[in-house]
Amino acid sequence: MLRITDTLSLADWELTESFSRSSGPGGQNVNKVETAVELRFEAERSPHLTPAVKARLKRIAGRRWTTEGAIVIRAEETRSQARNRELAQDRLVEMIREALVAPKRRIATKPTLGSQRRRLAAKAARGEVKSLRGRVEDE
Repeated sequence: MLRITDTLSLADWELTESFSRSSGPGGQNVNKVETAVELRFEAERSPHLTPAVKARLKRIAGRRWTTEGAIVIRAEETRSQARNRELAQDRLVEMIREALVAPKRRIATKPTLGSQRRRLAAKAARGEVKSLRGRVEDE
């Protein structure tokens, strides 16, 4: 059970963890201890998330979203498997919290009368400049 907010938590069946050997420093341990964590969250099948949240989550996840609709997060920063598990879970929680916040709707506004007049005056001035270019004819 992974708590996202006070009202939302994910069931254990939605999350799967797999461990593998990590790249990078680790001394003699690096070849025998599986410290890297790959956390997989079945986002598309999750009954706890609304379709709108899932759509935002898909956009936020980017490349980490698989074709089956799961999010795969890999953590291998530290030499400790437990710490890497925490890091992966924290990233997932942060991602879901970001997706829970709905973006504000943009309210269309009319341009002010003054701004419209300034725009038209600038266009007229620019047109005047351009019309004065060209050949000079003697009279």
